[in-house]
Amino acid sequence: MDWDKLRIFHAVADAGSLTHAGDTLHLSQSAVSRQIRALEESLGSTLFHRHARGLILTEQGELLFEATSSMARKLDGAAARIRDSEEHVFGELKVTTTVGFGTLWLAPRLVKLYEKYPDLKIDLMLEERVLDLPMREADVAIRMKEPSQSDLIRRRLLNIRMRMYATQEYLDHAGMPQTMADLSAHRLICQKPDQPQVAAGARLVQEILAQNVASTLTVNNYFGVLQGVLANVGIGILPNYLTADHDRLVRVLPDKDSGEVPVFLAYPEELRQTRRVAVFRDFVLEEIQAYRRMQSDALGG
Repeated sequence: MDWDKLRIFHAVADAGSLTHAGDTLHLSQSAVSRQIRALEESLGSTLFHRHARGLILTEQGELLFEATSSMARKLDGAAARIRDSEEHVFGELKVTTTVGFGTLWLAPRLVKLYEKYPDLKIDLMLEERVLDLPMREADVAIRMKEPSQSDLIRRRLLNIRMRMYATQEYLDHAGMPQTMADLSAHRLICQKPDQPQVAAGARLVQEILAQNVASTLTVNNYFGVLQGVLANVGIGILPNYLTADHDRLVRVLPDKDSGEVPVFLAYPEELRQTRRVAVFRDFVLEEIQAYRRMQSDALGG
């Protein structure tokens, strides 16, 4: 089978248009059309349904596109391994994680990685939606649950818990709650239970709201919750990994927290030998170890 025709077919299937594929490939629409027609003739099958709004893959086209997509991912992985070297790490690394972990824990630490590898380009994608790593929507993911996708290398980094925190200034003014019932006299800062977040955190929010809390501030990410707490607005529900970097946080009701939430790092099997992935993985593991030492020191060993 002609590799050049497969490359053109993949571009057309991906773009859904002969014109857009031609722009990507720097070919005329007529040249692209001729190559697709020749590929269909060689296979004895129609690969696209043509209509006014563009092209739709036939069943046979879907099968071929699945195969060319797999080839493209493997070629991308091979190219990345070839470009990378032990001495010089460069190029783009697409990293996805949650808004909270990305803004509050990961991003402030990345300066250390850039100091070692100044030519690295990191595309940090912060969203609650789980991106498809095998389809290369991202190269590496850090998620608050074990990935369910197949063909992924995964590493459990740590366990976190959602807890209640306030500043000493707020507590000096409003008083320290001694029981769950006391929370009804305080302002709660949290995410709504129905917003995208870890299930354990949502359950803790529901439990606290059941105490007839009179005043609330709801924010759709933990960065906003943290800012509200640091501004003395009230008591916030936050992940406990923040305490290593924010010494103004005072824990409220130490016997109350969520269940454990596992944090996993994952990446596709085909990127196992890619230097960019390896240096990022090692950097995160080193920072997790440093974080654990800080936690241990704070607890007195």
